[in-house]
Amino acid sequence: MTATDAAVRLFRETFGEEPQGVWSAPGRVNLIGEHTDYNGGLCLPIALPHRTYAALRRRDDRRLRIVSAQGDGVVELDLDDVGPGSPSGWAAYVAGVPWALAQAGHPVGGFDVAVDGRVPLGAGLSSSAALECAVAAALSDVFELGLVDTHDGRVALAAVCVEAENTVAQAPTGGMDQSASLLAEQGHALLLDCRDLSTEQVPFDLDEHGLALLVVDTRAVHELVDGQYAERRDSCEQAARELGVETLREVSADGLDDTLEQLSSDLLRRRARHVVTEIARVEQAREALRADDFDRLGTLFLASHDSMRDDFEISVDELDTAVASATAAGALGARMTGGGFGGSAIALVRAAEAAQVQSAVEKAFADRGFSRAPECFVVSAAGPAGRDL
Repeated sequence: MTATDAAVRLFRETFGEEPQGVWSAPGRVNLIGEHTDYNGGLCLPIALPHRTYAALRRRDDRRLRIVSAQGDGVVELDLDDVGPGSPSGWAAYVAGVPWALAQAGHPVGGFDVAVDGRVPLGAGLSSSAALECAVAAALSDVFELGLVDTHDGRVALAAVCVEAENTVAQAPTGGMDQSASLLAEQGHALLLDCRDLSTEQVPFDLDEHGLALLVVDTRAVHELVDGQYAERRDSCEQAARELGVETLREVSADGLDDTLEQLSSDLLRRRARHVVTEIARVEQAREALRADDFDRLGTLFLASHDSMRDDFEISVDELDTAVASATAAGALGARMTGGGFGGSAIALVRAAEAAQVQSAVEKAFADRGFSRAPECFVVSAAGPAGRDL
């Protein structure tokens, strides 16, 4: 049974009627550019083949009924009761979307929805954005908003999903995840400029170069709501204030050491150094892809991981082990991806060596005695949110 069929069946069994359709949206993996989005910087994600599916039917009242294949029972509430911090739990990522649409001038009514999430949870692959964007695409269609029909509409819809996550779910996000889910194209990475939300599609077809992207879900718990993300964001904003700029995007990588001496603490210097150099690495990665220079891309992966481990301090032992063991086994480069403190790493490998690298990572985890074995899988750059049925 396909995921689309499974969502339809769940809807039918739960609500006793047929949905108007099924919509899906992908998770994402960020090739490079971590914690740059809320600093007005650049990032370079791809959409994953792994998607979240939403079978949905509009209602004539203000009632929301939400069921998930991964949840326990039906969540019911009135749309008028949705707001900052309400509801709590996973349903906030669904209910927040119609609330944020209304805030943006696109009022919608109630609906029934059955969701089936096929993006690994807790892996740092943006399962929450996939859920929001699948529901957003569905609401755009069933309430005839037309937002998924144009590029500008999709940009606006991404902003709606960001507002839903930040305000209703009260989870921090800078917008990269939602943009990737709604705007990324198959066979391409999405260069996203978070200062003005402009985008560029950068070719990323590894198959034709005999390469593959291996994702290593470390299965180390990945949480962004425990204060660590907020501390990093606050530090970046404090550094920008001390340097007299709106965001760290305005800080040049040239002469960076001298610039950083103006900051009041070593902590702020390290946080700012990561952001400024990471933005520069995104630009270099774009040029490497344009030139088919994958050795250079691998080197940038490794430099990015070192920066996240040492300056931004968002790595953990499992992520460091995944990167080190993949590189030792022949990967061109590897790095942690996502918000950090758990989640996933990625490794750029020769396709013929993907299994060899995976085995090396699994052995390294076993040798270290980690409580959970990693889950590894090869991914390609997939397409954006849209209607499946």
